[in-house]
Amino acid sequence: MTAADPVEPVDSDTGLLAPGRAGSPAESATGDRAYLQALLDAESALTRAQAVLGLAPSAAADAVTEAADAARFDPYALARAARGGGNPVIPLVAELTAAVDAVDREAGQEYAPYVHRGATSQDIMDTATMLVAARTLDLILADLARTERALARLAREHRDTAMPGRTLTQHAVPTTFGLKAAGWRSLVLDARDRLQTVRDSLPAQLGGAAGTLAAFSAYGASDTGALVEAYARELGLASPVLPWHTLRTPVADLAGTLAFTAGALGKAAADVLTLARTEIRELSEGSGGGSSAMPHKANPVRSTLVAAAARRAPQLAATLYGSLAAEDERPAGAWHAEWEPLRDLLRLVGGAARDAAELTEGLQVHTDAMRAHLGLTHGLIVSERLSAELAPVLGRAQAKELLTRAARRATAESRPLAELLATEPELKDLDLPDIAVLTDPTQYTGSAGTLTDRALERR
Repeated sequence: MTAADPVEPVDSDTGLLAPGRAGSPAESATGDRAYLQALLDAESALTRAQAVLGLAPSAAADAVTEAADAARFDPYALARAARGGGNPVIPLVAELTAAVDAVDREAGQEYAPYVHRGATSQDIMDTATMLVAARTLDLILADLARTERALARLAREHRDTAMPGRTLTQHAVPTTFGLKAAGWRSLVLDARDRLQTVRDSLPAQLGGAAGTLAAFSAYGASDTGALVEAYARELGLASPVLPWHTLRTPVADLAGTLAFTAGALGKAAADVLTLARTEIRELSEGSGGGSSAMPHKANPVRSTLVAAAARRAPQLAATLYGSLAAEDERPAGAWHAEWEPLRDLLRLVGGAARDAAELTEGLQVHTDAMRAHLGLTHGLIVSERLSAELAPVLGRAQAKELLTRAARRATAESRPLAELLATEPELKDLDLPDIAVLTDPTQYTGSAGTLTDRALERR
């Protein structure tokens, strides 16, 4: 055997190094077999669209549609053959034509000439990509709906559950877990809305060799616009205003929206990873993963996989944005560079959406730990409130000096701030609310409850 000899694959891409997408609905929807079926769907839809307009016999459309079954073809053989022309459509057209020939012989007709008639490889490849994207986005949207429902439940249940708000890694002022969950949900809804908009606008591609639709006119189409619309209808895709061989807005919009979705889900995952730390443990995953070496561990695996997706997605999207600068009417390389990163991005986000749904549906909230952590700074977490209360009666400078002194003592002596303030002579004769109330973190969550309610009104 020489280096040039083809080697049969031992197995297919099973996702061994991609646990985030392994076994997900998106993985199946973007696999080689699914992509092959999308290519065949694009081919058969073209013949049917021509038949609708009287440009091909309806029996030809039936014959091509019957032959366009991925089970008839070998994806690996097509992949090897694709090296000859640089894309898989060229060998697929030859094999589909042969398959229709077989149907023709049985029927005593000749329908094979209607396979791929007037189209170019990029028409079929781009259209198949949009079909794969549409089918995968439907799955992602379903998982985002699961995540949204789980987060809405958490936000309602914990509307008034106080916890430390953290800025720049340190305790800042109190917030509520309900508001945090409502914020995560808001991002999920932002992602959903963007994905739905892109899903509804995914277009078919039909332009012929150089985007002029000339071949279709040569084959008898008096209204090529009507042909494009009929083609899009057959596929359930949008009808484009222009062929977009080098006008890659659909791919760029898809890339950006998928990257945003990964980041939106990644925000929640990043928070869970922080709050699930052993020394914090305000949250934990419902079923943590194990360790190969440490039996006691229950790792936040779902969060980890979502966070990994959020880190990878922007770079995949960057490749797709880079392909916008495509030369001429058909590019060499720019279009080809899109295929793998776009599929990776669909798989990545599809897996992350699946994992986010599982994460949020099983998330455990440890309210006792949240309450305990509010006291870690001995009441200093409400120093902002105390400053606002004392400044009008003591003056801003004196209030700051008093609170700074008390804060240092609270830290150094590990004593509650309320206890120390009660001994301050400057405060004895002032008409102030009860110090215990002023220093209670659960009484200083501002408008968190109202904001949570407002966020939950969004559907």
